[in-house]
Amino acid sequence: MIQGARVRLNGWQQVAVAVGSAVGALLDPRRADLIAALGETTGRPAFESVLQRMKRSPEGRAVLLERPRVIYEKVGHAWDLPPNTFGAAYASFMGSRNFSPDDRPPVRFMDTDELAYVAMRAREVHDFWHTLFGLPTNLIGESALKVIEFQQMYLPMCFLSVIGGSARFSEKQRKLFFQHYFPWAIRAGMRSTDLMCVYYEQHFHEDLEDLRKKWGIVPAPAAPV
Repeated sequence: MIQGARVRLNGWQQVAVAVGSAVGALLDPRRADLIAALGETTGRPAFESVLQRMKRSPEGRAVLLERPRVIYEKVGHAWDLPPNTFGAAYASFMGSRNFSPDDRPPVRFMDTDELAYVAMRAREVHDFWHTLFGLPTNLIGESALKVIEFQQMYLPMCFLSVIGGSARFSEKQRKLFFQHYFPWAIRAGMRSTDLMCVYYEQHFHEDLEDLRKKWGIVPAPAAPV
């Protein structure tokens, strides 16, 4: 999936895909394929930086060497783990929303195998981060997670997603986001460890709260009443 679907683009084609994807994603934020295309066509420098950080990290190097995939065939055992574990929390997050780890769109526009894998890994650990930070999948929750993702990876797509998401907020949602979730997300993204260098699947059996402490993760605060 990482190799077979890839498409080579010249400079003008990259610009065209990026602009088209950005416009389409703004019109319909549910189009995961357009958001993915935007991330790939604007994110090469960011993915290269993430790749170098992973190479400097023992756990990151293990991820690059073994190239684990977050698909049900590989992570399905999480559904059988004790309820206090990270794996069980992830399974509960996915099951309660009827999500499947197999639903992520393929990488199409990265021109090396290593960068294609890093882009796919960033896409596939998204729901691990939802679980760890305790964020919902509504517009506010997704926008808050994009703030954290931007601080972790500096992907332009994350910044653009926050702008696009906030443009769709109601006045009440906008006030809640910028007064409550945005400041928390800035602090949480700065405080946590380098989350792209974590081999999450090897920690499924560990206690969720212990891992949050280990990785410096501050869960999202409850919305004010």
